[in-house]
Amino acid sequence: MYPLLETIQSPADLRKLPRTGLKPLADELRAFVLDSVSQTGGHLSSNLGTVELTVALHYVFNTPEDRLVWDVGHQTYPHKILTGRRERMGSLRQFGGLSGFPRRDESEYDTFGTAHSSTSISAALGMALAAQQKGEDRHAVAIIGDGAMSAGMAFEALNNAGVHDHCKLLVVLNDNDMSISPPVGALNRYLAQLMSGRFYASAKHVGKQVLRVAPPLLELAKRLESHAKGMVVPATLFENFGFNYIGPIDGHDLESLVPTLENIKHLMDGNGGPQFLHVVTKKGQGYKLAEADPIAYHGPGKFDPAMGLQKSSAPAKQTFTQVFGQWLCDMAEHDARLVGITPAMREGSGMVEFHKRFPGRYHDVGIAEQHAVTFAAGMACEGLKPVVAIYSTFLQRGYDQLIHDVALQNLPVVFALDRAGLVGADGATHAGAYDIPYLRCIPNMSVACPADERECRKLLSSAFEQDHPVAVRYPRGAGAGVEPEAGLESLPFGKGEIRREGAGIAILAFGTLLYPALQAAEKLGATVVNMRWAKPLDTELLLKVAASHEALVTVEEGAIMGGAGSAVSEALQAAGINKPVLQLGLKDEFIEHGDHAKLLAMQGLDAAGIEASVTARFSTLLTNKPAKPALKSVA
Repeated sequence: MYPLLETIQSPADLRKLPRTGLKPLADELRAFVLDSVSQTGGHLSSNLGTVELTVALHYVFNTPEDRLVWDVGHQTYPHKILTGRRERMGSLRQFGGLSGFPRRDESEYDTFGTAHSSTSISAALGMALAAQQKGEDRHAVAIIGDGAMSAGMAFEALNNAGVHDHCKLLVVLNDNDMSISPPVGALNRYLAQLMSGRFYASAKHVGKQVLRVAPPLLELAKRLESHAKGMVVPATLFENFGFNYIGPIDGHDLESLVPTLENIKHLMDGNGGPQFLHVVTKKGQGYKLAEADPIAYHGPGKFDPAMGLQKSSAPAKQTFTQVFGQWLCDMAEHDARLVGITPAMREGSGMVEFHKRFPGRYHDVGIAEQHAVTFAAGMACEGLKPVVAIYSTFLQRGYDQLIHDVALQNLPVVFALDRAGLVGADGATHAGAYDIPYLRCIPNMSVACPADERECRKLLSSAFEQDHPVAVRYPRGAGAGVEPEAGLESLPFGKGEIRREGAGIAILAFGTLLYPALQAAEKLGATVVNMRWAKPLDTELLLKVAASHEALVTVEEGAIMGGAGSAVSEALQAAGINKPVLQLGLKDEFIEHGDHAKLLAMQGLDAAGIEASVTARFSTLLTNKPAKPALKSVA
């Protein structure tokens, strides 16, 4: 099916092709990407859009000696296929298989590991200046797009790069007029104006009218038209940063891409300073369904390319993200002070319906997590009640703002932390493993850990009621399937409950691991406590349980070091209670991509793993007595 592609084992093979062979290769590569992703799931629209650009970059530059640094990295499947990993694409995002993002330990062609946005220009500049310092002759190319130019870090890097007149740096802006969500912000409007070329179009029209009286000159002008844009368009923002701006050009036209890149490479070799190439691509290019709906095809699961994405006939359990989205709309209807904020994750954070119903109270700030947090703080200063919907892993990027702009001023901002815990196929870069440790050490912050969908809705209401910052952390996907109640009732702040009464051992569960803890407790004869809050701890309940049990076990889907289990040990020590505590959670390691349930089991956090760990540590304390009715919550 792919006769030309199968001859390419590395970019060196690609560079042996005549230029006329690049278009057929690109066609095969796009077909292979579509076929491969349909069988494994993964990022599709973004990868279909970078096929020709990837081919051209590897054709012109001497990779891996020349460094390609991909931003975000979810558009690198064509890159992986051309760099010797074609036959492993069937293992994409599976345990032990290829990562969905660039990884330095996976290939020498993956020069910089990534999965968060807006890092490419900084990294590529570092590589270019390192080569210069070491006396090595190589080029560094940053490929940035999908909204990543809106982040402050990208502009910090541009600002730094523009003063290095002789570094061999190329920034390629892959302008597909899309982030994961629709594009937002003034930068997007600016790029649209560059592309529209109104000034250029007007000049071209006037020129044709003038030259119509001299046909030979008119013909010459037509032949020069592709080069005329740079002569009549005013200096761009990027030129003011110190870059030589070229473009925009069609990112799917290899006849334009290859010679343009060759010319740019020549400029770099001639000490022309940092270069900026603006290419225009289409997300989903070549697959009509993805072109028509690039958001739906951004990260699909397995599907039949001939049929496209199909809605399942079986009713699916409500996800935590959907629970949040419904609560957000209901609370907004109830309280006019609520505003919703997202850093470019409208779909992923479940805010599509909120955007439709409350457009004036919805704020997508683009890929700008630092700004999102301080923007929320500013709104809170004026009496509004901001809800920041953000992935746990992305809030890390706004940590300084979280401390200084929100917590230090004790502002009532709610952080809805989606993707807390492990995230399956997206792997270590997207895992929400660290939010409990990094949040609970901040004064004025509180952290809620709902055990199921019903608790999630109620704890969001509890968080919204507070006059200080509160984070509610919940995982990707569905939980135990406990249907949320329709109202906006809250749960008491900082209070937990006993869910099963046993003897000897008490298991203190934080979040959705309550349910495997209950299963394990049936065999262990242990008490199970649904703690609900990592901060503040329900110390009254904790001390009561500690007094009536020989040992405690804490369970959380988060980092053990500094996590909720650590909070329990600290509270016991402060009370002068010396009881053994076994802390179960995510180990001190980066956890790879793979099936979520399998990864949890490997961490010993499924029911069998919890039972085995408790048995190994406290075998002499176990009892298998039947469970008594659960005590009423002290709440």
